[in-house]
Amino acid sequence: MLLDKTICELFAGVGGFRVGLERADAAWQTVWANQWEPSRKRQDAFECYCSHFGGHKDIYVNEDIGTIDKFEIPNHNLLVGGFPCQDYSVAATGAKGIEGKKGVLWWQIYDVLEKKKPAFVLLENVDRLLKSPTSQRGRDFGIILASFWKFGYSVEWRVVNAADYGFVQRRRRIFIFAYRNDTEFGERQASKNPMAIMNHEGFFTNTFPMQEQENVTEGQLTSQDLLDITECFAFGFETAGYMTNGHIATTKAVPVYHGKRMVLRDIMDHDVDEKYFLGENLAQWEYLKGAKHEERMAKNGHKYFYSEGPIAFPDPTDKPARTMLTSESSVNRSTHVVADLDNGKYRLLTPDEADRIQGFPKGWTNTGMSERFRYFCMGNALVTDVVCEMGKTLNKIFEGKYFHK
Repeated sequence: MLLDKTICELFAGVGGFRVGLERADAAWQTVWANQWEPSRKRQDAFECYCSHFGGHKDIYVNEDIGTIDKFEIPNHNLLVGGFPCQDYSVAATGAKGIEGKKGVLWWQIYDVLEKKKPAFVLLENVDRLLKSPTSQRGRDFGIILASFWKFGYSVEWRVVNAADYGFVQRRRRIFIFAYRNDTEFGERQASKNPMAIMNHEGFFTNTFPMQEQENVTEGQLTSQDLLDITECFAFGFETAGYMTNGHIATTKAVPVYHGKRMVLRDIMDHDVDEKYFLGENLAQWEYLKGAKHEERMAKNGHKYFYSEGPIAFPDPTDKPARTMLTSESSVNRSTHVVADLDNGKYRLLTPDEADRIQGFPKGWTNTGMSERFRYFCMGNALVTDVVCEMGKTLNKIFEGKYFHK
């Protein structure tokens, strides 16, 4: 059965999911998108999104997602979004009601699942989600899995480092792929065992191959009751896994890749403006990047020794870039410093290079926002090339071309 390639994009940012999916197939159609930055008067990310995809303010919504009636969102077959790693626990509210913490964006996704029941879901988060909180490892991810189970979905997940599959940034993120069990794809997958799905017949292994694993840890969600999960559940989730009907199977993903590998210099510019060069600030950067073992004093007057090891200075351009952070625009230990390709002098990455590290076209965020916020947007973005690869696999699913060993 062929499915319309319709998308709802939550927490859209500057459009990373959309860029990747449309690169995989121009037939993907975004029917509704939401982007809202509550702490900013200027909504630069939303304006960037609209500048590239058209200013359809009826379907591109710049409002707090928590104020939107999810029934009003158009029907769609694929829900996508990158959401923050937060405390997803719930509390009892009386008369057997439960409530998640205010402002936690997972509950907006939960609300869309409940109201719209999309056939497929593709989400992104930081990989520490699998182990949070530290006091009850795996609880938060268990809440997410139990939510999907409650609404009739099965779930695959995989931690993907973009550089492991040839892309230009070492960026580890967890991707969550869920599908309704009553879809044709869901019914086909239900006949397979968890090992087969994780090793060769699942979404992620068909997108990002891994070594076939024999050792799998299995477990069971205690119930679909999210309060019970909050209070009682803990589990050692690995970097690949599958959940259906509350049954969990998980294993460690070891990537397999034999293709071309990009390195930092592949996306670097020539004839870079002088303002990006370090100049007289070189000593400050050498200190930030160097090893330290020094006495410091806390605000209360307590003296202590602070230690940290060195990091590469400058960043090697014959390897993939380090993870791009939102602090990239600041004088910060984590900020990239490179030797310029033309003159060898040390400089910062340009905003255009930051765009390209995430797989966006050059100049994607050059839409009127400040340079500082351009870096910030890329620190928050996902690697669009990774989404493109997943989009190619989604094309097969939506076109009824399913997986076989």
